[in-house]
Amino acid sequence: MATEAVAATRPAMSPFERYLSLWVALCIVAGIALGAAIPDLFAVIASAEVARVNLPVAVLIWLMIIPMLLKIDFAALGQVRQHMRGVGVTLFINWAVKPFSMALLGTFFIGWLFRPLLPADQIESYIAGLILLAAAPCTAMVFVWSNLCEGEPHYTLSQVALNDLIMVFAFAPLVGLLLGVASITVPWETLLLSVVLYIVVPVIIAQALRRAHLRSGGQQALDRLLKRVGPISLIALLTTLVLLFGYQGEQILDQPLVILLLAAPILIQVYFNAGLAYWLSRRFGVAWCVAAPAALIGASNFFELAVAAAISLFGLKSGAALATVVGVLVEVPVMLSVVAFVKRTRRWYDEGAATS
Repeated sequence: MATEAVAATRPAMSPFERYLSLWVALCIVAGIALGAAIPDLFAVIASAEVARVNLPVAVLIWLMIIPMLLKIDFAALGQVRQHMRGVGVTLFINWAVKPFSMALLGTFFIGWLFRPLLPADQIESYIAGLILLAAAPCTAMVFVWSNLCEGEPHYTLSQVALNDLIMVFAFAPLVGLLLGVASITVPWETLLLSVVLYIVVPVIIAQALRRAHLRSGGQQALDRLLKRVGPISLIALLTTLVLLFGYQGEQILDQPLVILLLAAPILIQVYFNAGLAYWLSRRFGVAWCVAAPAALIGASNFFELAVAAAISLFGLKSGAALATVVGVLVEVPVMLSVVAFVKRTRRWYDEGAATS
């Protein structure tokens, strides 16, 4: 099983993934253009709702999330004990630092510093989107980042599995707490429905599919499934973004600086949390092969879930949805820069960790 776990966590980064930010930028252009050209179609899509859940978008989000969760092996939780210091650092960053630091940064930058430059009626929604972005640690792309920096695969797999398990129970209370602190009305029924729809149900479906394929054909059967559904996840993400920007187009054209202003707290938060995780790992003598993915897991976000929750809670036209999409836009180049940093500083890290 250990061999299977290593194989499952050693993916190559496809050109489609490497240039994800480019595809997102193209979706911005396409969405704005289509929203202006065929507004009636977007209005029909927006009206297909049940209990504030947009059905077409819900289907797309399932197609985004389930392929990501297929990679998670919850049996790997038994390996957590092998890397307790690294796991402790990442849990601290993911659940005690990152959501709260984003709430502070969002309130400072969006709620105060940039407030005069942003639509007044969307300020709280933008902050809510930033909080949603930071409240869920990354699930799938972390495997790619860990592979690129030659991280310890068993640590990465066990840490992601543990984060996903915690997320099932902690996401809704944490988001509710931070939105309440930011004086944003919390639609609890919709929030809990989002957790069930976009975390609990996809986890159950993904694990059932995973176990069925492992029983029928072993790791090779699972790898074939992952290869088939991987592109579906990214295509669903990009299609969702086209819909989002179809609704957001008018606002973006009126306020072209919105995306850049929303990117500022996201960039600061990512580099702050990556740096803190890396430094704490060095301080506690964690091996570099664990510290490198710890920094990446501590910094990256489960943006698919953030987009889903923002749409459910605040709607397709909301500033919250736009804020989460900005997170998607900056994710790949920023995380690649973190990968480059940890690789270039390995000698410095090893010298410090050896003396700790």
